[in-house]
Amino acid sequence: MDAFYASVEQRDNPDHRGKPLVVGGGSNRGVVAAASYEARKFGIRSAMPIAEAIRRCDHLLRVKPRMSHYKAVSRQIFSVFNEFTPLVEGLSLDEAFLDVTASVKLFGSPQEIAASIKQRILADTGLNASVGVAENKLVAKIASDLDKPDGLTVVTPALYGEKLDPLPVRVIPGIGRETLKRLDGIRVTTVRDLRQASNRDLEPIFGRFTQKTRDRASGIDDRPVVPDREEKSISAEETYEQDLSSPADMNRELLRLTERTSARLRKASLSASTVQIKIRRADFTTFTRQRRVTPPSNGTDQIYAVANELLSAWRRANPGAKIRLLGVGGSKLVAAQQPDLFADESSQYSSVIDETVDEIREKFGTLSVSRAKTLDR
Repeated sequence: MDAFYASVEQRDNPDHRGKPLVVGGGSNRGVVAAASYEARKFGIRSAMPIAEAIRRCDHLLRVKPRMSHYKAVSRQIFSVFNEFTPLVEGLSLDEAFLDVTASVKLFGSPQEIAASIKQRILADTGLNASVGVAENKLVAKIASDLDKPDGLTVVTPALYGEKLDPLPVRVIPGIGRETLKRLDGIRVTTVRDLRQASNRDLEPIFGRFTQKTRDRASGIDDRPVVPDREEKSISAEETYEQDLSSPADMNRELLRLTERTSARLRKASLSASTVQIKIRRADFTTFTRQRRVTPPSNGTDQIYAVANELLSAWRRANPGAKIRLLGVGGSKLVAAQQPDLFADESSQYSSVIDETVDEIREKFGTLSVSRAKTLDR
C-alpha cells in the first residue's frame, strides 16, 4: 500500500488531502510512523524524529495513530488478496507476497491479476496500492517500489539487467547502514557493482554469505510464499516526552509496558520463551537485553520479574543514565498451555488476576482498571 497510515487519514479527512501529513509522535519526542507523499517532498520519512520532521516542514500536519482502524482496513485489503489466491504471506498490515501460479487459468496473466487486485482495493477502500510482478519474492518486492505511488511494474528475467543493475545496492535485503559504508569503501554502489565484484572484495564484508548476496544481486531467490506466518515476537515500547531519570519511574513504565505485552500474548494464546527489553538512552544509544523463561509464560508478574532483573542489571552498568525509550517484548513464542493445577498458590493467584483484568478491560476499556504500581504519584 502507498503510505498506508497517512493515506487512510487523508481518505477519511478531506481537509488533510494534498497536504504534508505524518502519522505518529504523540509528542515532539516521538517518531514518524508514516509520511504522506506531500511530506516526503520535504525529506520526511518513517522513523524520523517528529522534531526533525517539523524542522523540515513548519506547516506539517500531525495525526495520532489509530491502529485498530488501520487493522480493519488491512482486513479489507487482505480479503481481496484471498479472493485471488490462498497463498498470501503477510509482511505487515499493508504489504504481502502473493503466489498466483495456480490462479492464472482462472484470472488471467499475473499482470492482469495485479491490475485486478489494484482495482478491487481502490473500489473497496478508496486507497492506492503499488504492485511488483516477478518470478520470485526478491524481484517482486524491488519491483513494487520502482513506480510508487499507484504503480504496477513487471520485471521478467530478461529485464533484470535493465531494471535491477542501475539500482542502489541498498535495495538488496540484508544490506544495512554499516555494510553500505564498507561497500562504498570498495566502490560498490549499485546492484551491478555488487554482482560483478570479486570474491576478494566481498568476502571480508559478507563472509560465508558472499555467494548468497551475489545471487540476490543477480535476481536469484528460491524462497516460497509461506501463508499464515507465525508471529515471531510480541512487544510494546514507548518514547517519553521527558527522559526517565529515577528508578521508580523506570520501574513504573516497565510494568505498564509489561502489562501491554503480556495482555497481547494472552489474547493471541501464546507464551514467551524469551523476555527482552529495549532501552534507548537520552544520547540515542540503544541497548537490548534478553533472558530465557522456563517454563514459557504470558503472565504479567512472571514477565515483569525477568524484565525488572534485566533493567536493574542495565542500570548498574549505566549508573545515572536517563532513558528516552523503553520497551518490553516476548519472543520464541509457543502455544499457551493450561495453568498447572499443581503450581504454587501465588502463580495460580497471578493467573486469575490476569484473566480478570483482561475481561474487565475487554468490556470497559484499557483504562478501566490499573495496577497501583503503574499509577503516577
